[in-house]
Amino acid sequence: MVCLDKSQPNLNFPRTPDPMDSIQISNLRCYGYTGFLPEEQVLGQWFEVDLTLWVDLAAAGQSDRIEDTLDYRAAIAAVKHIISTQKIALVERLAQVIADALLDLDRVEKVRVRLTKPAAPIPDFGGKITVDITRPQ
Repeated sequence: MVCLDKSQPNLNFPRTPDPMDSIQISNLRCYGYTGFLPEEQVLGQWFEVDLTLWVDLAAAGQSDRIEDTLDYRAAIAAVKHIISTQKIALVERLAQVIADALLDLDRVEKVRVRLTKPAAPIPDFGGKITVDITRPQ
């Protein structure tokens, strides 16, 4: 068994980076065609998305210029476009496609996607199904 003395820096393990600033987008509702059952990809259903986008907001906090931050309208538009146009079997895959697209946006260092199916077509089930993924760039 190996015990680590946390009072001394351990050169074998990288330090965890300091937490970054984030932009959070909540309650984004979109109609889409993702689902394992064929009728889900034909009839569609509602999806709910909550996002956390880790971005350094220091420059924008000083300058008050949108050019110095993430224009979150682009993030919202990307999510809406993906959900409304993609026909994917699994919500896990849809969450990954959304995460990948958001990581391609300028300044985004890390993203958390919480994708919810509020009315999954499961007999005698009235709950929600949520996939929650976090991806670094």
